[in-house]
Amino acid sequence: MKQPKWVDLNSAGKSVLMDAAVSGNPDYVDLIVHGASPNLASLTGHLPIHHAAYEALKYFTSKTTLIESGQSPVHSAADGGHAQCLQLLIDRCFDVNALLNQTISDNYSDMRRSALYFAISNVDVTCTEMLLNNAGAKPDLDPLHCLLVAVRAGRYEIVRILLASQADVNCYFTEVTVFPTALQYCLRDEMMMRLLLNNGYDVDECFHCHHDFHFNMSMNVCSMNEIPTHYNCHVLTIMLPTAPVVSLHCHSQLLSHGLMG
Repeated sequence: MKQPKWVDLNSAGKSVLMDAAVSGNPDYVDLIVHGASPNLASLTGHLPIHHAAYEALKYFTSKTTLIESGQSPVHSAADGGHAQCLQLLIDRCFDVNALLNQTISDNYSDMRRSALYFAISNVDVTCTEMLLNNAGAKPDLDPLHCLLVAVRAGRYEIVRILLASQADVNCYFTEVTVFPTALQYCLRDEMMMRLLLNNGYDVDECFHCHHDFHFNMSMNVCSMNEIPTHYNCHVLTIMLPTAPVVSLHCHSQLLSHGLMG
């Protein structure tokens, strides 16, 4: 049996129903009534509900089809900043911890996978609070943890929200370095550094050497030419906002600037 025209894909790889979802055209209801499938994906793998969530519209698509698509409308709602739509999805028990499949995640340079990552990278405090406080989103599902994203961007309010939701203050981006990642991201931001330290940051990690030589706490500060370019560790020198260049192994320097108090 020949399919009705409204389920055909156009030259852009979208169905008429998909176009209706994107544009917010209420006629999409008539399309469904007359047999249009809400489970027909575009050439990019998006279902009409993904676009509907992004545009803050709502209707029905089977959860099985959503899982097979490799992404959740929760991602689309968080990415679009549509709190009302996101809350509806939460109320309908959509999994806020669902991850983008690897193929879709590979399209992002930061390898993001969670809906929470989208909200935080967009500096969306409302959706971030909603995902964490209303739905129990996990902040450690992405290769680059959500806390590190917020610290790197200097977003104090979001960092506070994440820490209040038990995000691991000592998390690492282990694919790059063994040096404490959060500290590396806020070396020039004393306020952010204090926020992390006051929430249990393990500053002792700054003084552990992971190389194959014994680290002598009395060793002289390395020159910039001696610092390994491929590996960040405690021998790295830093520029604090209110201090001259110091070495991270110098415990007294951190104390003198109140960074451990």
